[in-house]
Amino acid sequence: MLITQSFDIDQPVDQVWKFFDNIPLVAACIPGADLTNQVSEDEFHGGVTISAGPVKLEFAGVVKVQSRDEAKKTLVLDGAGSDNKGRGSASTILTISLQSLGSSTKVNISMDLTISGAAAQYGRGLVQDVTGVLVNQTANSMKARIAAIAAGRDPMSIGSPKAASGLSIGLTAFSRAAKRVFARFFLPYQPATSR
Repeated sequence: MLITQSFDIDQPVDQVWKFFDNIPLVAACIPGADLTNQVSEDEFHGGVTISAGPVKLEFAGVVKVQSRDEAKKTLVLDGAGSDNKGRGSASTILTISLQSLGSSTKVNISMDLTISGAAAQYGRGLVQDVTGVLVNQTANSMKARIAAIAAGRDPMSIGSPKAASGLSIGLTAFSRAAKRVFARFFLPYQPATSR
């Protein structure tokens, strides 16, 4: 499942690239993520906890830098993990590309997500909605931390986004799903025209 997101940051592309080149700082923006162990310059171990309503998954896994192109300002991360209770696994290829807009930067995020086991049983729509909410929260955290760096403050003083849990994610995901259902059933009926 491919999920994409774009957002603008009021900082030059080189400043934003420095931020994305710091993998633990990027991970600190992801709700529920915690990189606890840096194995090498390009490999990190840790976990992610996601809870939406009755569904709670705790993944332990690995994030590796698959490629880093400073000239093109693109970064590709390869992440994989399994639920601590053996209920499934997830893997993702996260591609981040930066585009200079002069004094600001457009950030394009593409997440190719594969889920198996218990999480996959909740359906593509729900998983995509919950992931979309998490990507939005991540983007907002990134903006706040990059602004802190520009202001000369410690980006870790911003604090991590709330853990990926609870009612807000469930309600937002439900709202998105409900809009899809209502749009499908309440689109105006258009009878075929006779020729």
